[in-house]
Amino acid sequence: MLSTNQLHIDGRRHTLLPATTLEAHRAEVLLVQADGQERRTALALALTGRMKPTTGTVVLGHDDSMASLRRRSAVVDAPAVNAPEHHLSVRSLASEDLALVPTKFRDRTRPTEWLVTHGFRDILEKWVEEITPNRLLHLQLELALANPDVDLLVVDSPDRHTADVDAWLPLLERAAAGLLGRGPNVPADSALRQLLVVGVVGLLPDGWDGRTAVAGNASSAGCTTPPTEQEETTPPTEPTTSTAETPTAETTEAPAPTAPPEESK
Repeated sequence: MLSTNQLHIDGRRHTLLPATTLEAHRAEVLLVQADGQERRTALALALTGRMKPTTGTVVLGHDDSMASLRRRSAVVDAPAVNAPEHHLSVRSLASEDLALVPTKFRDRTRPTEWLVTHGFRDILEKWVEEITPNRLLHLQLELALANPDVDLLVVDSPDRHTADVDAWLPLLERAAAGLLGRGPNVPADSALRQLLVVGVVGLLPDGWDGRTAVAGNASSAGCTTPPTEQEETTPPTEPTTSTAETPTAETTEAPAPTAPPEESK
């Protein structure tokens, strides 16, 4: 399980991520709604141990080590971080991503062979900008899962590329179920590689009945206390106001002391 408790990140001039508490479970997709690309990317980086929180915690399983979290997770398609540049060829993208896999394996220096054996022959000669959103996301997920240590996938804003939920949500569900990242040489009867999958999105899809969370949910919950306290302090304020009015009322009745001068006449 991946869990955060009051995860909060301060930016240079404003809050990047308000306090957020969530849980993600293996073999399930968690969709987290966050406003603004900057906030979505900050959350994606924090959930994968690539951005240190100002306060709060991120824990994967029973290990709260940030180094372990980074080793066992992958952030996918984060703008200005690791989103594929449009001028890249598919072959170059595969070459760059496979070279970053810390574990040595046969296809690390053979991107063309890797693409063919993993079912991407049809886009082998294409540029990134030519690929449909679902095909590009599929490729990025498979490349991330080339690292056998990855247990957690965090996909940054998959809905920014298309309004068609079917272009990305089924891929996240397949990844969580262990149907991606198996490779061509994995026996059909081998155990599935079930994953923790988090999609950080701008809007939650209509009809989605899976796990959800909202960035800032912990801070908004905490903000409900102050109004209640203000309401409780209102009654004492009213008597104070009425007490302040009482001297004024007495002052208006003050003409009574003028009576003695009249009697002296």
